[in-house]
Amino acid sequence: MHFLEREVVLNVSQQTLWEFMATPANLNDLTPPELKFQIVSELPARMYNGLMIEYHIGIPLFGNWRWLTEIKHIREGEYFVDEQRLGPYRLWYHQHLLEPVGEEQTRMIDRVSYQLPFGILGRLVNQFRVKYMLDNIFSYRTKQLLEMFI
Repeated sequence: MHFLEREVVLNVSQQTLWEFMATPANLNDLTPPELKFQIVSELPARMYNGLMIEYHIGIPLFGNWRWLTEIKHIREGEYFVDEQRLGPYRLWYHQHLLEPVGEEQTRMIDRVSYQLPFGILGRLVNQFRVKYMLDNIFSYRTKQLLEMFI
């Protein structure tokens, strides 16, 4: 099992950030263009427990993938999880936590637990490629959020 954790403090209220994160279409704004991210399922205006979101993603060196995630464990204004149901990982469990830091700042924490398929080969691919790719994706996400919520 592999883990990634990222934390950023944004100059925005917890409620405003939650409204942004609870809108599934906003995922487009947080995904690097080189991933050719495309949501293919119909999206509601707001996420809910059990929401399934299907998208296509192009992963450099690994080709194009269909990815299906389920939104679950929502704690309104504070927390939710997206968990892969179908996609490139053997396991993908992404926790999104929002914590107030004063009245107009919010700490956003991303915790990802993931595992690649193919046993030792998957561990080697993670060591030499995937962990760096994920680091770049989450760096892009942080940059975008900081620009949106100056």
